[in-house]
Amino acid sequence: MNTIPATSAVIADSSLVGTALSRAYTEEVDAWLRSVVDGVGEVRGVALAAVGGYGRGDLSLGSDLDLLLIHDGSGAVAEVAERIWYPIWDTGMKLGHAVRTIEEAIDLASDDLDTATSLLDIRLIGGSRGLVEELSDKSAVQWRDNVEKMLPRLVASTEDRHESAGEIAFLLEPDLKLSRGGLRDVHTLGWIDRTDLGLLETTERTGLAGPRDTLLATRMELHRATSRASNLLLLQEQDEVAALLGYSDADELMAAVAAAGRSVGWIEDAVLHRIHMRGNRRRRSKNREFGNGIQVVDETLRLVDDAPVADDPIMPLRVALIAARNEAFVERDVLDRLADESPHLPDPWPDEAREVFVDLLLEGESAIRVLEALDQVDLITRILPEWAPNRSRPQRNAYHRFTVDRHLFEAAAEAARLVDRVERPDLLVVGALLHDIGKGYPGDHSVVGVELVRRIAVRMGYPPADVETLAALVRHHLLLPDVASRRDLDDEGTIRFVAEEIDSVVTLELLAALTEADSIATSPSAWGSWKAGLVRELTRRASHYLQGGGAEALSSSFPSAEQRELLDAGEAAVRIDGHHITVVTPDRLGTFSRVAGALALHGVEILEANLWVDGKMALQEVRIGGGIGLEERPEKVTEDIYRAIERRLAITARLLKRARTYRYQRVTTARPAAPQVLVDNETSATSTVLEVRGPDSIGFLFRVTRAMVELDLDIVSAKVQTLGDDVIDAFYVRDRDGSKVLDDEYLAEIELAVLSAIGSDA
Repeated sequence: MNTIPATSAVIADSSLVGTALSRAYTEEVDAWLRSVVDGVGEVRGVALAAVGGYGRGDLSLGSDLDLLLIHDGSGAVAEVAERIWYPIWDTGMKLGHAVRTIEEAIDLASDDLDTATSLLDIRLIGGSRGLVEELSDKSAVQWRDNVEKMLPRLVASTEDRHESAGEIAFLLEPDLKLSRGGLRDVHTLGWIDRTDLGLLETTERTGLAGPRDTLLATRMELHRATSRASNLLLLQEQDEVAALLGYSDADELMAAVAAAGRSVGWIEDAVLHRIHMRGNRRRRSKNREFGNGIQVVDETLRLVDDAPVADDPIMPLRVALIAARNEAFVERDVLDRLADESPHLPDPWPDEAREVFVDLLLEGESAIRVLEALDQVDLITRILPEWAPNRSRPQRNAYHRFTVDRHLFEAAAEAARLVDRVERPDLLVVGALLHDIGKGYPGDHSVVGVELVRRIAVRMGYPPADVETLAALVRHHLLLPDVASRRDLDDEGTIRFVAEEIDSVVTLELLAALTEADSIATSPSAWGSWKAGLVRELTRRASHYLQGGGAEALSSSFPSAEQRELLDAGEAAVRIDGHHITVVTPDRLGTFSRVAGALALHGVEILEANLWVDGKMALQEVRIGGGIGLEERPEKVTEDIYRAIERRLAITARLLKRARTYRYQRVTTARPAAPQVLVDNETSATSTVLEVRGPDSIGFLFRVTRAMVELDLDIVSAKVQTLGDDVIDAFYVRDRDGSKVLDDEYLAEIELAVLSAIGSDA
């Protein structure tokens, strides 16, 4: 029997990569199938045809063989079918097959979208050429004639798929076929083009070729690397696929995939807009004129022929602002004309250019689509040359939902919602747009970004004081969330540190608004009520301090009156109230560590802990982030906390068992945090702050605090934060005498113990 190509030299040939591999593989499968058809003998009125993806000739290594056996009803077609299908089944290849007459196929395609689109890509493998050509012609005619029924179905199907599969450019692990901007959208645009309604422009057809090749090549090498048919480009597979395709690293691969997906999505947006306008042609609005040759016609921005594009360097910004304000779609011909004819902005910008640019950003969410459109024809990098290294730059962790450039657009849009909180709305939205501009460059992005934003701000025409304010926003855009989530806000040193870093209340208010906008644009998990409350309180206290306020603003309500009553009672107590757990115990070293271990056994995340010792009793106030165990069995969690503090629970052994059970939990970041212990003896006057960083794992907090206990460290308070797969915990500690830890040898031993604890399994 003939050998299926999957066992041939094609797949093993490393010189065949991506689309070249797809073509070679398709040709070899074609040749093998023709040999199978030839083996059937001469049977009149029968043809074997490839349809769907195989018919298009872009067969992937794990794709189904979509085959249609066409017959005219005169021969022994059942026998022919068996003699074709069985050899394919014997190879183990996945077969999608059907046996139909031309009339049956056309009848089914008249109402079934999948059948109709699959027949648009029909291709002869063997047998009667006339049958295939007749079916191809009839299906193409029917597709055009049936457009009023099929086109809305195709659009609805596309929108549903986008909703479920997400956007390829912004997924940590995209579906190369089904996600928005993926290969299925390339196919969809081809089907729409076959309606002959003129919905795609020539430049759009040619513009799809490069993105299609990128996505298909990535899919081919994914199938080759994994030996399976999945289209999900998983995090752990991205490095190998990148190497197979000749990229320098997975970041470069994912940037290429994101750029390809965004280009496909942008073209599809334009086509869907035209379909929408076609459906609403009876409700067209009148033309609106906006000067400078700009007009909006039926929700679409256009330029008149004599618009002064070549004489006006601000024209791209004018077009973008009018489109955003009027939610008008900017067609490709307008963008191409702007890119080809408009001159570069002078250096420095005219005041009007800066004002129009700021007004565009202040439009918020409606500006994002317009900015993305400008970027497709390289107008963003013409306006901001420093933008280029951030285009489609992936962040490759679950904490960030967008590429760097899209994140900056989103942050500016979020900032536009908050302008009522600040004195300088313009500096807020510009600062939000540029706060991560340094991520595309080597080094600390906050430091690198300062010089970049100074250069940009000067070019934009801002005066020196405003330039320095923007530089401060970029330099310190992580200050408030980092301090709020990792330092004790009741410690005067914390407030003094923030106040000394920020020179004015105006800048502080801008930073607070930028922090919220940045966090919301990052991901839903990056801005919750807990973090918002901490940042708000830190801002309030730092503002009070900057205005000459004293320590009275730093007074704490911990312990509360109710907690003092529990302490005075002198008995162990555990209280769970929503996301707060209060534990009162006799003062014994290591109690907090055991409470952390008990909670870890139930998957309960600790966010913050305050500790207090009063005479012979100790108080722990723990803020938690929930957990399945707590939600389903609060009584069991309470019981295990009691058992832990009474030393009747084998925490280490149980955590080891849990770690083994969940050993293969999914990784959601490409760059896990390197284990690290940072010592801060400056912020607090009374405690040493130990900041511990490392990849998250079961029992992380328990192991770290247990290591500290073994070295006689007294943990006064703790701030615990998990960012995706990374943990950043901060502990205020004192030695056995109640003092800061200043001895270098002792600190070195603490670091050794903690790092060893992070590296162990449980």
